[in-house]
Amino acid sequence: MYLLEVKTNSDYLKKDNLKKINPTGVLVLEDGSFFQGLGFGFEGIATGEVCFNTSITGYQEIITDPSYAGQIINFTFPHIGNVGTNDDDHESDKIWTRGVIFNSEISNPSNYRALKHLDNWLKKNKIVGITGLDTRSLTNFIRDKGAPKGTISFSKKGKFNINKLTNLSIKWSGLKNLDLAGKVTTKKNYKWAGFKTWKKESRFLKNKIKSFKVVAIDYGIKKNILRYFSDFKCEVNIVSCKTSAIKILKMKPDGIFLSNGPGDPAATGKYAIGIIKKLIKEEIPIFGICLGHQILALALDAKTKKMKLGHRGANHPVKNLIKSNVEITSQNHGFEIIKESLPKNIEVTHKSLFDNCIEGIRLKNKPVFSVQYHPESNPGPQDSVYLFQEFINNMKKNAKKKRS
Repeated sequence: MYLLEVKTNSDYLKKDNLKKINPTGVLVLEDGSFFQGLGFGFEGIATGEVCFNTSITGYQEIITDPSYAGQIINFTFPHIGNVGTNDDDHESDKIWTRGVIFNSEISNPSNYRALKHLDNWLKKNKIVGITGLDTRSLTNFIRDKGAPKGTISFSKKGKFNINKLTNLSIKWSGLKNLDLAGKVTTKKNYKWAGFKTWKKESRFLKNKIKSFKVVAIDYGIKKNILRYFSDFKCEVNIVSCKTSAIKILKMKPDGIFLSNGPGDPAATGKYAIGIIKKLIKEEIPIFGICLGHQILALALDAKTKKMKLGHRGANHPVKNLIKSNVEITSQNHGFEIIKESLPKNIEVTHKSLFDNCIEGIRLKNKPVFSVQYHPESNPGPQDSVYLFQEFINNMKKNAKKKRS
């Protein structure tokens, strides 16, 4: 395996040994630094924000998470692809991730569920990849300077125009002020098929009991969120992120869910904030995750900002300030709520033990709450599944209140 890092264009031109190594993949950052390696997956070029994910399992779920739209994922765990890919672990029907970066070459899959080699799966889904570079060095670069814009290129001929690739990185807008939820949201409203979370013995069973009706606003929703709602005996209707409050209320939901998703929450908020404000007035229980958490905060007159270093991984400690315990969580976000902007009617319920950023809020006088992390835990620990039960309890209390 070749591990080679080249810092500048001039250094690249001076390296005679590159001809011997014959790299077929390159990652070029906006500042002109770049990394060489071996290309895999789809042969082509992709530009996005380069971030890193620290998870040691669940690469298929990570790659298919719509929240990674516009991003190139650098996996810090060195062995990615060794369990292959299957038809059950997709978090969305379309892959929005721009590219992937691995430390080691993909081994042949060794898992009873594997149906396709990861390399072939990436080719089929037109995802550009590069391996053989020093992912630890790249991770340290991101930690020191923040997530950069970058371009990843795979060419079997091994010929790259570094200046052109650098310019692609520079000219790309970046995620700040970019609305991606409008691109990844469903084009047609639909009802979830009712499948529950996957079990080894039975795979996916269907939920036959529909105790509560949930309307989920899709900003880039993950399928495992829908599966958990089925576990908790809910009927789920998924609507586009631009669906009006009037149309949502006509569906007579017992509760409203605000999903995860990609991009800048402030940009998405241009159309989402007005919708959420109207829904909050209706006294209906609301539960938000990730981007949904940020948009809820904006609708409550708080503000958000882009983080220098986002949270992406399945091992993030979060303190529950209500119960005074610690949850290990799965996370994927590059924006956060500005603590100083919170109105007095919002209570902070969770905080990150990495950097103290806000990880959960609730409205003091209404059944409305949200978290920054992913309690549906796919991949990740299941410490926070109780949040679905809290949402169910809010719907029960609200239904009882209506009857009385």
